[in-house]
Order: sequence, then C-alpha cells, then structure tokens
Amino acid sequence: MKRLLMLVGLIALTASAPLGALAQTQSEEKILVGRVQSVDESGTELTLADGTKLQTPPGAQLNPGTVEKGMIVIAMYREQDDGRKVLTRLSRGGTEPVPETPKRPQ
Repeated sequence: MKRLLMLVGLIALTASAPLGALAQTQSEEKILVGRVQSVDESGTELTLADGTKLQTPPGAQLNPGTVEKGMIVIAMYREQDDGRKVLTRLSRGGTEPVPETPKRPQ
C-alpha cells in the first residue's frame, strides 16, 4: 500500500511539473542516492544527509508523508545554471540500510 501511495505521489509530482520548467536547461539528468535529512514545510525542497538540496519543479510539491526524515531516496534531477538541483523523478528506497548478503557455507 505504501508503494502504491508513493507511486501516486511520484506521478503527481512529475505530471504537475510544467514542461517549460523542465526545458529551461539543456543539462544532463543526474542521479543520486541519499538519506533524507529534512523536507521543508512547503513540500518544495528536501535536504539530504550530505547537505544536497533538491527542489521540486515550479508549481509542484511533495505530498505530505511520502518522503520523511531518515528515508533513503533515489533522485533524478537537472542542475540549473544558478546551481539549483530540480527534481525530475524521485523514488523511495526505504528507511533501513540493505542487509549484508549472508555468506554461503563452504
């Protein structure tokens, strides 16, 4: 159910992004994985544990509760000429690190 809610929120985020905002820059889309440190109250910016700030496209915002502190996210973004990182896609990776693969007995 949580994944469905996340998918709906992600679709709403990308669907509400004005095409003009995505076409403002010719920069390549980049990807990163990080842990969410905070989401601003307006739902338009999230900060990762390493200090990276990611913004939603103009007119778009994250649905409340879809991304929370401590979650691992996979973000695709375009860096604007002024250095802002504008999200193009966002996916939740979970809240816990991936467990180490058990070793096979020899």
